[in-house]
Amino acid sequence: MKKWTALVVVGAVVLSLVTPASAQIPGVTDRMVGAKKGMVAASHPLAAEAGRKVLAEGGNAVDAAAAMQLALNVVEPMMSGIGGGGFMMLYNQQEDKVTILDSREMAPEAATPQLFLDKDGKPIAWFERHTGGKAVGVPGTLRGVEKALERYGTKKLSEVIDPAIGYAEQGVKVNWATAKYIGENVAKLEQYGAAAEVFLPDGKPLQEGDLLVQKDLAKTLKLIKEQGTDVFYNGEVGKALVAEVQKRGGVMTLDDLKNYQVKERTPVRGNYRGFDIVSMPAPSSGGLTLLQIMELMEKYNVRQMGSNSTEYLHRLLEVGHLAYADRAAYMADEDYHSVPKTGLLDPTYITERSALVNPRKASSTVKAGNPWKYEKLRETSSVQVAKEDNPIGQTTHFSVVDQWGNMVAYTTTIEQVFGTGIMVPGYGLMLNNEMTDFDALPGGVNQIEPGKRPLSSMSPTLVFKDGKPFMTLGSPGGPTIIMSVVQTLFNVIDFNMPLQEAIEAPRVYSNTYPKVTWESGIDQKTVFGLLKKGHSMATKPSDIGNMQAIIYDASTGLMYGGADNTREGAVLGVEQVSYIAKAPQRSDRGNAAIRLMVDGLEYPFESEQMILQNSWSYADADLLMLALGATEHQIGHGQIIHVGANEYLPVRKTAESLGYTVGWDAKEQVVTLTKDGLGTDDQVETPVEDEYKVTN
Repeated sequence: MKKWTALVVVGAVVLSLVTPASAQIPGVTDRMVGAKKGMVAASHPLAAEAGRKVLAEGGNAVDAAAAMQLALNVVEPMMSGIGGGGFMMLYNQQEDKVTILDSREMAPEAATPQLFLDKDGKPIAWFERHTGGKAVGVPGTLRGVEKALERYGTKKLSEVIDPAIGYAEQGVKVNWATAKYIGENVAKLEQYGAAAEVFLPDGKPLQEGDLLVQKDLAKTLKLIKEQGTDVFYNGEVGKALVAEVQKRGGVMTLDDLKNYQVKERTPVRGNYRGFDIVSMPAPSSGGLTLLQIMELMEKYNVRQMGSNSTEYLHRLLEVGHLAYADRAAYMADEDYHSVPKTGLLDPTYITERSALVNPRKASSTVKAGNPWKYEKLRETSSVQVAKEDNPIGQTTHFSVVDQWGNMVAYTTTIEQVFGTGIMVPGYGLMLNNEMTDFDALPGGVNQIEPGKRPLSSMSPTLVFKDGKPFMTLGSPGGPTIIMSVVQTLFNVIDFNMPLQEAIEAPRVYSNTYPKVTWESGIDQKTVFGLLKKGHSMATKPSDIGNMQAIIYDASTGLMYGGADNTREGAVLGVEQVSYIAKAPQRSDRGNAAIRLMVDGLEYPFESEQMILQNSWSYADADLLMLALGATEHQIGHGQIIHVGANEYLPVRKTAESLGYTVGWDAKEQVVTLTKDGLGTDDQVETPVEDEYKVTN
């Protein structure tokens, strides 16, 4: 199947070419203009250009994806590359079939469940273990690219690697995103020396606009072009890689590289409001977890709640906690442990889990359910859940559609930014820290085992409507990937946002009670509303994920693309560039000098929203009433003071009038308010009917 014939998909960015959309479909407006000859969406313009050029020269979607992945190794070396692994999901329209190529990293044969335990049998701290040789999994990306081209491409590896070689040899300008990540990881890059020579020349981090030249990486890519992947898996490059891993305390051998296998997987499928969602199976948790979240949310009138409202986000976070609890308990490499795929999505089980969501407050006692009772083959073994809360990893995702309508959604990674920080000396490639995606503590389904693939959250996803392709999307971000994909789908399907707007709409993330990360743009009153329901909101927003997507209008054959602006995302049609993201401009007013804690949760008042007047603290009147759950009739208007155009209420007097006990920490400048019984685990609540639940 050298040429595919097929369908097309793609996002929400404007292509100023071809014919305007004639029929409105979710994610597309009449003002948007589409393309027909192929499109790519990626997190870096040069990687996108590598793919666009292949498509323009007659290559198919897999050819373009291979060129883009190799280019990303050079232009985004901190996120992915041949020192890591990934998942390629592809749709062949001629066969009307979705296939997955799993090139996820594997545990070396000498790895044991005790790999990350100290002499006392306790887990080594994550920050210590993630930068050593033991953290390096056997890389699969290069062999995955090779197999994809052999089975589904029209070009050879030697034909699509040239853009990457050129970028590495001649250098590329450092963009704002790369400069940011280099600056944030100086200590890691300095740890072993080789990486510092490339990214910290003369001891100084490369800045935006500097030239990033990677001569050693260019040498490696040329060796691959000339000698094929054998030079990596059984030759000069592989020997150097293994030597460096072992030098840093790892257990990988050349036989581990020789024996690496790419596996073809069958996707998991679900349906949401008439759209067929096709996503990643084990060893990724992404597909099943996102499908479970979507099926739980389908029980609500999502559109009625409103985009990024308190009510919508509360329920999304709560069903997310339920799904992530099941993820931690049951998901792992299915070649080693059975996964209850049917049970997790069984309608009765979904109803059972949905009943646990309290519309009034966040649950502090979310536990895994028992999906095995809905499987024909039931497991009876006890569940051990890892309790570690590791930092969020990073990755990259890109989407491709060719002129025949074949689609690719491809997510690849080296795990943390710059992986382990280990660069193979003389060969220029960064090595992953994927072994830390296993549980450090033995006994669970995701424990370390020889040859096993660690649990992933990568979720390259394809969407179909009425049997026809509709959308391809995905995101980086470790476990946040799942929530990024889910929220983008809700934005398109439920809220009918144009694709670019759906991608840039602010997101939230939480995998367990109570901590919630949120992006700039979430309304402050929404943040306070979620706090009042018991969610512990981060005191400042931060970026979550980096979505790249394409929508396909099957009635016209037009493609529309969208790219995230948390990196220099780009959408390119074969005809022309449609969009290159600019660094987001955010106004940060900063947090107030005085902090407010209500029942143990900090409410992030911004600068000037809490002030001192005559040694007494005052807060923005509307926000304080929201934080205290007060209404206007409970507050005497005589208490309000005016400073400029702003209205403030006295914190102590207002809180005490509502039954709160008030405390003050002068050293930390923190006002603490507590009310007996509010938000405690012991509080008994009468079951309440959820007004947003779909009853039919």
